[in-house]
Amino acid sequence: MTIEEAQKIIDKWINSIGVRYYNELTNTAILMEEVGELARIMARTYGEQSFKEGEKHDLADEMADIMFVLICLANQTGVNLTDALQKNLEKKTKRDKDRHQNNEKLKS
Repeated sequence: MTIEEAQKIIDKWINSIGVRYYNELTNTAILMEEVGELARIMARTYGEQSFKEGEKHDLADEMADIMFVLICLANQTGVNLTDALQKNLEKKTKRDKDRHQNNEKLKS
């Protein structure tokens, strides 16, 4: 599915199953909570911490939770994420076209 399709599908889901969007501040707090859950999995999978017995560690599901809430916020605020991502990539390409190639820390 494309990002545009995801925005439409989630909007339809929210308005039928979810009843309505939470307000923007609530969704921002939920987004931070979901990022924290992803950070916990990353710290335990790739860092030095270990999982607690029975602790959930579905990396893909946590990433999808983040995308879901981010798409909700985009829908609420009128942001077309496809356009925003394209513009952001253009900005990064223009700004960083030589920067990373010349970064000694990134060379093997």
